[in-house]
Amino acid sequence: MIDKTSAPGRINPVLVLAVFGIAVVTLVVRAVVGAAHTPLLADTDDAMRMVVVRDLINGQNWFDIVQHRLNAPFGAEVHWSRLVDLPIATIITLARPFSFGHAEQVAAYVWPLLLLLVLLWLSARLSLRLVGQQGVLPALILPVLSPAVTAEFTPGRIDHHSVQIILTLAIAWACVEAVKRDHFAVLAGVLCATALAIGTESVPAVITAIAAMALLWAIRADQGKNLRGFGISFALAGLVNLAIAVPPWRWFVPACDAISIFYVGGAVLVGVLFTALSFMPNAKTAHGRKFLGLAVAGIVGVALTLMIDPQCISGPYAAVDPWLVSHWLDAISEAKPWWDSIWELPAYTIAVSVPGFAGLIIIAVRAIRSRHDRAEWLVLLGFLAMATLVMALQVRGARLVTMPAIPAAAWLIVTLRKRYLNSAQLADAALLVGGWLTFSGIIMVVLVTLITGGQITPSNASQTNQPDRSACLLPDAFDALKKLPAQPLMNPIDLGSHILLNTAHSVVAAPYHRNTEGLLDAFHFFNQPIGSVRDILDKRGIGLVVTCPALPEMAGLPDAAPDSFVKLAPKGQLPDWLKPVSTSGPLNIYAVAPR
Repeated sequence: MIDKTSAPGRINPVLVLAVFGIAVVTLVVRAVVGAAHTPLLADTDDAMRMVVVRDLINGQNWFDIVQHRLNAPFGAEVHWSRLVDLPIATIITLARPFSFGHAEQVAAYVWPLLLLLVLLWLSARLSLRLVGQQGVLPALILPVLSPAVTAEFTPGRIDHHSVQIILTLAIAWACVEAVKRDHFAVLAGVLCATALAIGTESVPAVITAIAAMALLWAIRADQGKNLRGFGISFALAGLVNLAIAVPPWRWFVPACDAISIFYVGGAVLVGVLFTALSFMPNAKTAHGRKFLGLAVAGIVGVALTLMIDPQCISGPYAAVDPWLVSHWLDAISEAKPWWDSIWELPAYTIAVSVPGFAGLIIIAVRAIRSRHDRAEWLVLLGFLAMATLVMALQVRGARLVTMPAIPAAAWLIVTLRKRYLNSAQLADAALLVGGWLTFSGIIMVVLVTLITGGQITPSNASQTNQPDRSACLLPDAFDALKKLPAQPLMNPIDLGSHILLNTAHSVVAAPYHRNTEGLLDAFHFFNQPIGSVRDILDKRGIGLVVTCPALPEMAGLPDAAPDSFVKLAPKGQLPDWLKPVSTSGPLNIYAVAPR
């Protein structure tokens, strides 16, 4: 058993900064070395985030969430939180006087790396609380060895996923601390409301926090104040975030994919019900009545929340067109379940999932063996179990699994280290090394890749002669396009965000589900018979069609027509009304001739 009673309650800042510094140097060098072949803002969401931030700086209204150059020429909503836009815009504004025209690049480096420092500090705090001083070092090192974590904090990764990772970890930490420190329940409520405002991917963590606060109150006699503090702070912070994110005339318009009256109404109900429950008798013999009260409150709360918008029971994408779900969303590799991803991306899937599965076992064992902090470990177990379930259903949930598993890894490593120091046996040394390797995702990727013959995915061999998708997204790929007068373009979906970032043109589509009309028109234009889709261009006033053959999207849908754009373009058999303007670079540009 690890003795935490003599462990100092402070983290050595030099140790945090040392690990952070090594991580920063590694990530920056990797970004600089790869700059010639990979754009800094490589992901479509990062490119679009910079476009949205740029528009905010240039005067777009805070409450105006329409991207006016998307769904050309009509515009379409991008449902992201301004809470993420604001700090990026601030960094850009502060950097402009001394960045020689590269303020956006400065922000693309600074913002994710600052967030990485916050993440490391939180990881150290949680492990210090549960494991003790010896658990701090593993809690600092292991996150930077996880591909699921570093992928979200590398330079250029400015979208909201890193913020959500931090908030979900902070919620878990606050709930663990709330077991013995009342004011942390209030913090947990505020964090839950803020996480919902950032994005609905945090719903599982928020549900876990609500359940943790409720169960702690049901089984302990000293948690009434915590239950009430969490409920009230969750409700009030939800209302504040609604006012920040949504203009008054839309406060009562429900939405499943962003903060709205649906989620804030649920938060207010939690606040009311938890406050009422907190005044029930706290005697040790009142467990039965408490659980009955929770059951009734849960049924009432869920029923009333779903009455606000019943379709949200299907999730944040409940309003997406069914055709787009089957032809687009279901084809996204990150959205596939674990049992499918293990065959398509074995190295990555194993590396990001092993910590979660191993952490569940370790925390369960730790909770069974513990007496003085069993409740804290069980709270953490709830968060890790929920995150692992989400990952099993959609492998992209792995980004939220690694961090709740870190205290389990720290406890295992500290325990195995103590055992080795006491025995000095080779077998115990091997166990210690194995403990580190189990939670070192990057090393796991290398090992699995070697075992699978050097291929990360089974299909790599067939793609070795294919052009690199990154060439489509590099800034200089848009040089020819930038010389043309700004106008509405028809484009592949995955090219839209980078056209907006690098040019003044407008686009029909980018991968955002609220732009239903633009997505459907783009899919139909490129995959339906070319003679039947001319009207799509006419109704939008499209003068140019821009493609990049290296995009997987340009291979076409499985049911693409034989005489569709994606089938005719590689053969050079496009109709005469599509006149080549530029086909020498990564992008192919065609002018649409008048009828």
